[in-house]
Order: sequence, then C-alpha cells, then structure tokens
Amino acid sequence: MSAHTAPPGPSAGASRTDLVADAALALLAERGMRGLTHRAVDEAAALPQGSTSNVARTRQALLELAVRRLADREARVLALHELPDPRAGLDGLVDALALATHRALTRNRALTLARYELALEATRRPELRAHFDTAGARFREQLGALVTAMGSADPARHVLSLVAWADGLMFSCVAGTFHAEVPSLQEVRSGLRELLGGMLGGGWDS
Repeated sequence: MSAHTAPPGPSAGASRTDLVADAALALLAERGMRGLTHRAVDEAAALPQGSTSNVARTRQALLELAVRRLADREARVLALHELPDPRAGLDGLVDALALATHRALTRNRALTLARYELALEATRRPELRAHFDTAGARFREQLGALVTAMGSADPARHVLSLVAWADGLMFSCVAGTFHAEVPSLQEVRSGLRELLGGMLGGGWDS
C-alpha cells in the first residue's frame, strides 16, 4: 500500500463476525457505550435479530470482539508494514508516523473515537483491559525496535513519549478542545520531527 492509498474499508471481505464487530465500533463512535446493545448491532449491521447474540452471547464477549476488530483495523490504519527500515533515517520514520496519525484524525476519525470509548470501559473491566493492552502491544514493540535501531538512549521512555504525543493530539482533535480543528499532514509531520529530533539527537540529517 502506497502512502496515498486508503486502508481497506471496514467491511471489505467481512465475515458475519466482522460485520457484527464493525457495527459495534460504529455504534460506539456514534452513540457511546450506552448505545451498544445486541439489538442495536443487529440493526446497524442489517442482520436478522439474534445474529449478534449468536456471535457474541454476552456484553463482555461483544466488547472483546470489538477490541479485536479495532486492533485489526488500526493495524491497517497504522500500516505497520509501512514502518521504515532504520536505515531510511529519521525522516522516513517521521513520514510513516505522521501519515498514520493523520489517517486516524481524518478518514478513520470514527474508529479513533470508538477506541477511546473502549479504553475508558477497559478501566472498569479488568478482563477487557487485558484484551485492550494486548491489542496495542504489537505497535509499541515494533516502534521500540525502530527507535532502538536508530540510536535511542532510552527506548521504553521514548516510545511512551511518542505514543502519548500521538494519543494526546488525536484525543484533542477528535474529542477534546480542538475537535473542530484537524491539523494538516505537514503540521503533524513537523510536530513529530521536533519530537523525534530531540529524542534521537543531532546525528540525523534534517
């Protein structure tokens, strides 16, 4: 997938399980946690009544299904396979992370909002928290390997700072005080360039 190609749509080649999970994510973004019911998912997915219960019998099972589908779809938004070889240098990493962040702020805005709904619910459901944390581990591990290879003196702390920066930007522009403003791709890139440049020092060309 090139830098200018959109990630596949939520229901591209979707099974019934994926249709249920996609409908659950859409409802979370549109109506919040209170709007997520088995009946509402059936209606949103245009499936016969009872279909969601057949796929995920309990609310916990439905939430876990939504978290797993969220991880699959966000992996395509983040385009983990597009993260550069460390030899591509600082600008290669900046470009890849800026594109992923901008995708989350624009064409995948509803998916980002659903993630925040699930993250908050996970603070109240330890069993859901385990699924949510596992889903995010793959990106953190890959990002950690990249910054390590690029000379980070403290990879764990730098990954935390990068993820916190991106999450803070996305929350502010999707659900926070800057919800009416969407930074351009170049603005996101500039912010990441400043952050990563400070972390990795002056050994990389601008």
